[in-house]
Amino acid sequence: MIRFRRPAPLVALPSIALFPVLLAVLLAAVAMASSDGDPVPFTDVRRQTAELIGYESSIQLTPEQEAIKREALSALPAPCCSDNTAYTCCCPCNMSLSVWGLSHLLITEHGYNAEQVREKAREWIAFINPGGFSGDVCYKGGCGRPFHQNGCGGMVRGKVSWGER
Repeated sequence: MIRFRRPAPLVALPSIALFPVLLAVLLAAVAMASSDGDPVPFTDVRRQTAELIGYESSIQLTPEQEAIKREALSALPAPCCSDNTAYTCCCPCNMSLSVWGLSHLLITEHGYNAEQVREKAREWIAFINPGGFSGDVCYKGGCGRPFHQNGCGGMVRGKVSWGER
């Protein structure tokens, strides 16, 4: 006679009990990995300038968000006219529009505070012209020059002056 053994009971209860713990660990690891990465890495000045200028007009800030932008950029001299702040600049040149659009994106989509926006704006300005800006571009005919030539990138919204690189 063939006897069938009754299978041992599955020990599913401990693994089910551990599921919330494992899920929490996994979610925390994913959150850390994404927060360690830069949400807006600067990789392509031409493409990103166009995107950022677009965000300046397409992303509307609430009064509270505008206050964050004002606090962030008022503490930063405008690279093209350093007697003005990056918040006001002396005109809406393509460089300023890109900085303002970056601010809109960081505040609305990534929850950046004023200090974080300011640091990321500094990083953008250094990215578009690693040689730095003189601070008097607007007063010495540099409005139409490309960023990398100590210029504002032009005065026509979105029609950026690139020159040769």
